[in-house]
Amino acid sequence: MSTDRPHSVSVAGVIVDAQGRALLIKRRDNGKWEPPGGVLEREETIPEALQREVLEETGIKIALPATLTGVYKNMTGLIVSLVFRCQAADGTPTTGDETRALRWATREEVSELADEAYAIRVIDALDAASPPAIRAHDGVKLV
Repeated sequence: MSTDRPHSVSVAGVIVDAQGRALLIKRRDNGKWEPPGGVLEREETIPEALQREVLEETGIKIALPATLTGVYKNMTGLIVSLVFRCQAADGTPTTGDETRALRWATREEVSELADEAYAIRVIDALDAASPPAIRAHDGVKLV
């Protein structure tokens, strides 16, 4: 029997506005800029988790279905993340318990604000990668 810990699965939603900018959040726990998202709860589907996480962290309800643009594995944290390009359906961007700040960012700004491992997720979503990108990272840098 393996003593390795299991992987967790997370989702992230890259909301894109009419100007082609992505909504990033600045997390309260680590001060990093990332797309909104988080770990799936035991009883929820992937679309349910995506809607819940984006709403909790941004105040925006997204339209479903969303487009899968990438699958990413954090080799250090053992997290598999599914990233989706999303459209806002309702709501106004707002901070909350998990979000210190929000910002609409251009492609260039995303690369300046976010660690490489998270910037590439947003860039892949902006590019609407098809088929979806499949990448690995160490939590900060691509590997």
